[in-house]
Amino acid sequence: QVQLEESGGGLVQAGGSLRLSCTASGRTFSASTMGWFRQAPGKERECVASIRWTNSRVYYADSVKGRFAISRDIAKNTVYLQMNSPKPEDTAVYYCAANPFYKNRLDRSEDFTSWGQGTQVTVSS
Repeated sequence: QVQLEESGGGLVQAGGSLRLSCTASGRTFSASTMGWFRQAPGKERECVASIRWTNSRVYYADSVKGRFAISRDIAKNTVYLQMNSPKPEDTAVYYCAANPFYKNRLDRSEDFTSWGQGTQVTVSS
């Protein structure tokens, strides 16, 4: 079982920056894709960004393109989400997730089998 631990959430002003981190641990961590999802109150969970572990192919939701950047450090089993110029509508609980199987799409939550506990990100205007 893979354990995922997020860190870096908190309160940030609109236009500022924040970096989320997610470190994987457990029995022989192996992932095809790592992703960041978010869920705001009353809304469905959505994929914000994801990255193929081996070749760095990435996916971004249209709402964050040009503002957020996902990256990974293979040696540290860690994936990052750099949030630049966040907006109040980015306020949500952000979850890290891992998908151990190869899938052509990178954004479907049902493909991700391990999830972190979530970290709150609040963007003030």
